[in-house]
Amino acid sequence: MKIGIIFAMKEELDALLKVLTLVKEYKIFDLTFYECELNNKQIVLVESGIGKVNSARTTQILIDNMKVDYIFNIGVAGGIDEKVSVCDIVIGKKLVQHDFDITPFDHEKGYIPNVGVYLNSDEYLINLAKDIKTDSNVYVGTIASGDIFVNDSKMSNKINTKFNALCCEMEGASIAQVCYLSHIPFLVIRSISDSVNGNNELTYNDFLLLSSKMVAKFMIDLLNRI
Repeated sequence: MKIGIIFAMKEELDALLKVLTLVKEYKIFDLTFYECELNNKQIVLVESGIGKVNSARTTQILIDNMKVDYIFNIGVAGGIDEKVSVCDIVIGKKLVQHDFDITPFDHEKGYIPNVGVYLNSDEYLINLAKDIKTDSNVYVGTIASGDIFVNDSKMSNKINTKFNALCCEMEGASIAQVCYLSHIPFLVIRSISDSVNGNNELTYNDFLLLSSKMVAKFMIDLLNRI
């Protein structure tokens, strides 16, 4: 079995790399791939960079060259629902591109031809993730993605209301779209870096280090269940 894990940032990748056995490291184009092992499973880690184009490109390169059975996207996100707080974990049952807009052609916001509005994560992977015990609150719901760093409360509320999304980031739905079109089971997992309910007690740099450790532990537990 071979599993691909895509990160937007190197700090998150490094935290997981520390607890895996590295077998080899190499580049394809300008992307560095880390092939690792865990309990006879082959794990491939890669940093895509920020944004939908970077993450979609990386996903297709990963699929074409690594022949992975599953793909995960792990990282941080901004909470846009009142119930989520900093350090909570969101499992993406559905992904949506909140900035995809062809409404002049009589389609609803977020609708992508031949795809639809929402992309559904793999139920098997969702159920495995839901059973993991963690000190954080874990929510299962919709994650919204777009090439916009959402730090405006009006925009956050609009995305939350329109798509019933729990959090917002910049990669997950594009990774989901490539996986869907390539028939690869996927799951997006995000930890909350800031929230609309005002519980922002950590600076971004402090949270990034803590989040990376949290994601690594959660991901190891999940990998052990597959």
